[in-house]
Amino acid sequence: MLFLPLAALAQKQYELPTAESQEDEKDRPMIEVYLPKEELANGCAVVLCPGGAMRWLSWESDVVKMAAFLNEHGIAAIGLRYHLNKAPMPQGMNMPPMVDVTHPEAFPQADANPMHNESGDSIIRLAAKDAKAAIRMVREHADEWHVSKEKIGFLGFSAGGGVAIAATMSAVGMERPDFLCTNFGPSLMPVTITEDAPPLLIMTRAEHPNVAAGLVALFMEWKKAGANAELHIYGDGKGPYELMPLTGETTTEAWSSHMLQWLKAKGFIGRK
Repeated sequence: MLFLPLAALAQKQYELPTAESQEDEKDRPMIEVYLPKEELANGCAVVLCPGGAMRWLSWESDVVKMAAFLNEHGIAAIGLRYHLNKAPMPQGMNMPPMVDVTHPEAFPQADANPMHNESGDSIIRLAAKDAKAAIRMVREHADEWHVSKEKIGFLGFSAGGGVAIAATMSAVGMERPDFLCTNFGPSLMPVTITEDAPPLLIMTRAEHPNVAAGLVALFMEWKKAGANAELHIYGDGKGPYELMPLTGETTTEAWSSHMLQWLKAKGFIGRK
């Protein structure tokens, strides 16, 4: 059995330029920087977009623990605190029917958001701006943090995957990620993909209503555009998951190993 690394400690915190002065300090978008030992650094950096239904952030599992794992493999980890929806939950709204993995056509343009409304959509757009600002900030500090400017991308979990996808859709220049990984995080907005879209890695469990179908739809949008995409659908367990020890008892637990292999195959980390 492989044991999980100890939680990492952030070395630096930076407020993002998308923060507003009237916002409470705890709500202002920021990044936490977790750097590997200099002798291990391979030049790759991953901006971690934690999940939490756009209303909270699963920071411990999706950032702190994940950063320790990435640092162990020479990858700089950048935890992103993005704008969240502070509005009360809408009253009287009926949840749409659950869609299983066999019906990706239920989500045109891979939009798997179950409840669009003006407030929620505006927060997604704000969070996407935060994510783009995080990519830009990593590039601006690339030399200082021993990061290659051509090896910076996203790993999003759940709603954080939706934030990373939305950011990628509108990013240009310094804000454009070099790769996009999403872990059970479908798009929360309609997507328009071009052939030069960053390579995409999708991971999810088949038994995750709406999410799995939404991610199959996302994969199809990438492929229809002629862009590079890879999809891993795990057949054991239901719903979300996090970094897991390798026991050999499930296939889902290997998702982090599959991600590392994908990053190696794409040339973002070394093939040692």
